[in-house]
Amino acid sequence: MARTHTGSIPIGIRCNIPHWGNDIDVAVRFASENDFEVLDPNGSVEPAQVQRVLDAGLAIGSIDLKQPWSELLSTDAGRRRAAADDNAQYIEQMAKLGVRNFFVVMFPDDPSTPRAENLRLAADGYGRLCDAIAASDARIVLEGWPGSAPHYNAFACTPESCRAVFDAVGSTVLGINFDPSHLIRMGIDPVRFLDEFSPRVYHAHGKDTELLEDDLYDFGNLQAATAAEPRAFAGHHWRYCMPGHGVARWGRLLSMLSDAGYDGALCIEHEDANFIGSPENYHRGLLAARDFLKHV
Repeated sequence: MARTHTGSIPIGIRCNIPHWGNDIDVAVRFASENDFEVLDPNGSVEPAQVQRVLDAGLAIGSIDLKQPWSELLSTDAGRRRAAADDNAQYIEQMAKLGVRNFFVVMFPDDPSTPRAENLRLAADGYGRLCDAIAASDARIVLEGWPGSAPHYNAFACTPESCRAVFDAVGSTVLGINFDPSHLIRMGIDPVRFLDEFSPRVYHAHGKDTELLEDDLYDFGNLQAATAAEPRAFAGHHWRYCMPGHGVARWGRLLSMLSDAGYDGALCIEHEDANFIGSPENYHRGLLAARDFLKHV
């Protein structure tokens, strides 16, 4: 089965492949035929879908919390409580199948609300959820995608924000889905980030970022482009890419995760425009990432 050379971390797939849709059987078949060990189903799933993954001899890396994720930061206290209670029931149901990691991006309900106030709402919503599942083996894993322009309003994306969130919620149930691609595009060193936060990393994504120096000259790193067309999975001076096609120091990152006692998986998240356009190209990208990680 496919594992990283450094740290022997199981390699998996986040099932965000467009032509797979929500057909978990297609994902299971591809993973099984190509030596992947782990799947992260995309979106909320039913217990029967999780069971089909397990019956195929694969593991579940993470599953998503129930949408919309912003309800956990709703400005309405009743909606926050309802979202926390609904997700706690969902987690309890899935934990019985052995699922440990529940994936989410910490979005505010109202981006115009001051950030300090949204942090207070996050502490309430996520605090209630973490308290409700504290007796189980489940963990919440926060991905550091900063969100969309113009607000970039997600929490737990930068070291400062992670510290603030962990302090406000006050529970080790809440952890990190480590994805170096987001850190790199924001100018944050993922090695230094792991040095500080590796004990809170419960799950990880295999995704990289290429920095485009010539385009940085043309576009800078702040304003929107004036005439250039948008790019898939990219800004104008950076692009998400497969591991090995960007600047992440994967050998160092994997070594740090291993040294920290990381016991999770590394699931490839396919957001590389060089490997899209056809099912064959999507699959080629997954296999290229698998082969790189097996030898790094």
